Amino acid sequence: MIERLQTLEDRYEKLNELLSDPEVISDTNKLREYSKEQSGLQETVAAYREYKEVTEQLDDAKVMLEDKLDADMAEMVKEEIHELSTRKQELEERLKVLMLPKDPNDDKNVIMEVRGAAGGDEAALFAGDLYRMYARYAETQGWKTEIIEANANDVGGYKEVIFMVTGDMAYSKLKFENGAHRVQRVPETESGGRIHTSTATVVVMPEAEEVEVEIHDKDIRVDTFASSGPGGQSVNTTMSAVRLTHEPTGIVVSCQDEKSQIKNKEKAMKVLRARVYDKFQQEAQAEYDESRKSAVGTGDRSERIRTYNFPQTRVTDHRIGLTLQKLDQILQGNLGEIIDALLIEEQTKKLEQIGE
Repeated sequence: MIERLQTLEDRYEKLNELLSDPEVISDTNKLREYSKEQSGLQETVAAYREYKEVTEQLDDAKVMLEDKLDADMAEMVKEEIHELSTRKQELEERLKVLMLPKDPNDDKNVIMEVRGAAGGDEAALFAGDLYRMYARYAETQGWKTEIIEANANDVGGYKEVIFMVTGDMAYSKLKFENGAHRVQRVPETESGGRIHTSTATVVVMPEAEEVEVEIHDKDIRVDTFASSGPGGQSVNTTMSAVRLTHEPTGIVVSCQDEKSQIKNKEKAMKVLRARVYDKFQQEAQAEYDESRKSAVGTGDRSERIRTYNFPQTRVTDHRIGLTLQKLDQILQGNLGEIIDALLIEEQTKKLEQIGE
């Protein structure tokens, strides 16, 4: 591991030189590529440098203890050795985690799709709750959200809402939200006060770059149609809405959120590219899962991952058995405690697999 860490530090230093090179500075693509690579190495290199410094101090302290010291000085050195040994062990554990294989999509932006499933209007209302929860969580992370397509119902919920989350390491945290979310509560329309159970599904896809998934123009059928629903004067009068069909996979994406046909096509293309990329990823994951179950179950879209129980004000994540009596806070976007627990579980599983 030390050899690998030293290689990473050497590469980090090389990137520092490259980022000061006038040729690189004048090349936008190279500058972005090297900056991204350097940013990805920064935390690991900082921990490794501290590890080397602590190791050197520990070795010096041990040598000092071999000299003839008075009792007070010897006690001070022993205490320093204890503190440095503890810190060295902490850094070793931290470096093990930092050196784990990384999901190549972790630093990407995200396209999320939330749909009301079982439960009619109540499921659509819950889908709206989930969308707002993610939008608020994104805000706490300094990320930006943008609705790509929304199909609202008459009671203030969403039959479907597709939105993009743009920000640092968005996929690394939101990828665990894939799956079926269940809500247990008394609907406002329920006069008898009975608790209903409804579900909404969440799909999380990394934004795919053009170089990562090849989509040919000849494979896409483009249809235009008049917008419907809220939107102002242009609704039902201009052919601004766009539907893209990727004929090799049968994936269909439509977008009518913008008044401009060009903008709608751009948004629809982002979703199409992400869905095609996601389809290939899911197929690869399914093959992998035949031989080894995935760490925290982020791949199975039909899996019921979480329950939101209103009468007991609790949220339970079924994959890790975590229950929190913080329903209101979580729906307000305070998802950090759940996501951190899922990240730790994922890291633990990876460490166990490496040890096998």
